[in-house]
This record gives sequence, C-alpha cells and structure tokens, in this order.
Amino acid sequence: MSDEYLIIGHTCGIYGLKGWVKVKSFTEPDNNFLAYKECFISVDKSDSKSWQPAKIENGKTHGKGLVAKFAGFEDRTAVEKFGKFFIAVKLSELPELEEEEFYWHQLEGLDVWTVYSDQADSENKQNKVLLGKVHHLLETGSNDVLVVQASEGSLDDKERLLPYRPEVVLSVDLESASMEVDWDPEF
Repeated sequence: MSDEYLIIGHTCGIYGLKGWVKVKSFTEPDNNFLAYKECFISVDKSDSKSWQPAKIENGKTHGKGLVAKFAGFEDRTAVEKFGKFFIAVKLSELPELEEEEFYWHQLEGLDVWTVYSDQADSENKQNKVLLGKVHHLLETGSNDVLVVQASEGSLDDKERLLPYRPEVVLSVDLESASMEVDWDPEF
C-alpha cells in the first residue's frame, strides 16, 4: 500500500438489506472512523493501484461496533458482490497532533535503542543497545504497548513488550526513525 494512505478499518459483515456494512474501526475511539466521509476502499490493501474513492453516506455505533453505508452500495447484493474491503484515508486528512504525540503508524518500524548503566562497571559507563524495531502496538486499557521484535543488529532475537509510557519512552525521532527507551536489555 502506498504511504499516502492509512487504513482506518475494514468491513466485517453485512448489516441489513439496504447496503450497510459492519465495520471494524482502527481509530481511537472507534467512532472517530465516522468523521472521515471521503475515503478510499480496496479489497487488496497491498495493491496501491486498487484503491477507489468512496464516500461514507451514513454511519452509527451499533452494539460494540460500527455500521456504515457507503455510496454505491444500495442493497445487500451489491455489498456481497464487492466482498470484504479495507477503508483508508489520505495521510494528509489526519488531524494535526500536539507536540510529542504520534500516530501508531508513525511508531511502527522505528529502531528502539536503550541507554543503560552497566552495574558491574566501576566507572558506571552508559551503554547504548539496539533492542529491535517496533513491529506494532497493542491497546491494553491501562496503556498502549510497543511490540519490539529483533532486527538486524539488535542485541538478541527476543521479542519485547514495552509500555508506551513517558517514563519508558524517553524520546522519539521520526527523522532518524528511532526512539530511545529506558529499559533493561536483560528484561
């Protein structure tokens, strides 16, 4: 998928007879999905040429999820014929964030470095070690969690789960595609 788009959800079923679909939203909170009236849809998220402009005509929360009506899908048959699809927006449509705030997609792929003091070293030297790359994030309720997987040049082949909290994530540098954390590399 082209970097100019960001997937904000996908369909996960049909709702009713009039072309509505059930939607799994990737926005936080879920109903922020409905703020994007102009979007793009595709059945193949990896093919950047397959994205088609679309419009969300209507949407609402339903139970624990969302349902939406897209222009052009006037009945259940039209939705069934198109099949499951992904929904994306242009990155330029995302709201501006405050300083030191980041979208999850901006953190994915960053190198994760830890700076720590070696207790066995009498000079208490600072060591910088690559733990790996942010593969994805998890929402746990209390705080988000960075899933850091081993990468070329990393300390070892461990997968680490790091809380995305200010006392752990010390800095994020999008230009250098890296972040610095306060994390014991042995943990």
